[in-house]
Amino acid sequence: MAGAGRKTGSTGALIATVLGSSVAMIDGSVVNVALPAMARGLGADSTGVQWIVNGFMLPLSALVLTGGALADRVGRKQTFLWGLVAFAATTLACMVAPTLGWLIAARIGQGIGAALLVPASLAILGADFEGAARARAIGTWAAAGAIGGAIGPVLGGWLVDHVGWRSIFALILPIAVAAFAMGWRYVPGGHDEDANPPDWFGAMLATVGLGLLVWGLTLMTAHQRGIGAAMFGGGTIALVAFVSLEARLGDRAMVPLALFGTRTFTGLTLLTFLLYAALSGALLLLPYLLIARGWSAAAAGTAVLPLPLIMGLGSRSVGALAARIGARPLLAIGPMVTGAGFALFAAMPGEGIDYVRHVLPGMLLIGIGMTTAVAPLTTTVMAVVDRRHTGAASGVNNATARIGGMIAVALIGLVLTGDGRGVSLGAFHGAAIVAAAMAVGAGLCGWLLVRVKTV
Repeated sequence: MAGAGRKTGSTGALIATVLGSSVAMIDGSVVNVALPAMARGLGADSTGVQWIVNGFMLPLSALVLTGGALADRVGRKQTFLWGLVAFAATTLACMVAPTLGWLIAARIGQGIGAALLVPASLAILGADFEGAARARAIGTWAAAGAIGGAIGPVLGGWLVDHVGWRSIFALILPIAVAAFAMGWRYVPGGHDEDANPPDWFGAMLATVGLGLLVWGLTLMTAHQRGIGAAMFGGGTIALVAFVSLEARLGDRAMVPLALFGTRTFTGLTLLTFLLYAALSGALLLLPYLLIARGWSAAAAGTAVLPLPLIMGLGSRSVGALAARIGARPLLAIGPMVTGAGFALFAAMPGEGIDYVRHVLPGMLLIGIGMTTAVAPLTTTVMAVVDRRHTGAASGVNNATARIGGMIAVALIGLVLTGDGRGVSLGAFHGAAIVAAAMAVGAGLCGWLLVRVKTV
């Protein structure tokens, strides 16, 4: 009976998980092009703009590992459906938000929902498919995320221009409803009897620590250095306590510290942090700059389209190349090519920005570089740890990428001007150079620290 249910449910389960994870992917990409309109509509300053983004990223970064543990312990289907309900309800709250505080609170709720549904969707595929079918299902899941990331800024930009920023959240709701219906009907239940319980205290320390750290950085960029430094210090203390707790818990920890016992995994973590911090900052600031210089939101969203298109088309080939020549050269070259793309943005003119001359060359290099790095990065993270730690290693790498992006967003107050309505060109050039240096640093981590020859 169980086997029959599994067989008939597989296609429906795949559709449900693809739709479910897509709502988080689309939401994460579409908000960037709507930020200037949100700032105008709700009277947000630069600090408010930062929290519109990081309100979503903070709980997703801190709780995604807890969401995975909850799916294993309580049930994959239940966690997936709970996440969808939370995400849909708070998306509706975003759409009707009358104030900035309401919107940020709703964005935090979206982040919590995403922290449940994203790891649960991947766990469902791992349980419902086997062998080659599992690889194809996960490939479909990843490709759908890339497509959502590509469509989101373009369609979202058009909606912002013609309907208003609130409509971007209306775009997400029917997808969430369809995912819930498919999940309720087709996703099989099930959990792991031997799974460790979620590390709730660790999750709390991680959330408080990261929250205070990010809040402190945000305040310091807004010239509130005293209280900002105090919050930064409090966040650092909470994160030290988190590491101490994880060390005591050993293999039961949310982040098993044994993962960092190899130089390669530590190097991959540093590479991920640097590369995604650089990418997140650049992809937030570029549309902001273009809109501030008179571009429509749809045009600004289309400007970043080469990145997801190149990644979607090239990732499979790069994965095959990594299997032949090893991950190390790709993990070195990819970030450095990405850094060259960021460096080109340092020559962006103040007026008369032409897409083909000033934007496209950088985006092509970023797309090629990220495609070269991401596929071998994901595979190598899984390959350098023992089998019982593969899930934790993947989760840590995913959370590291989001934390890097979150910290980059916390620092964009140094670049925004006019109470968050515009972008300083000189500061944008400086940010592009910093992003380029971080990407080069990521490439050096790949070359100097990674020691896996085949993946």
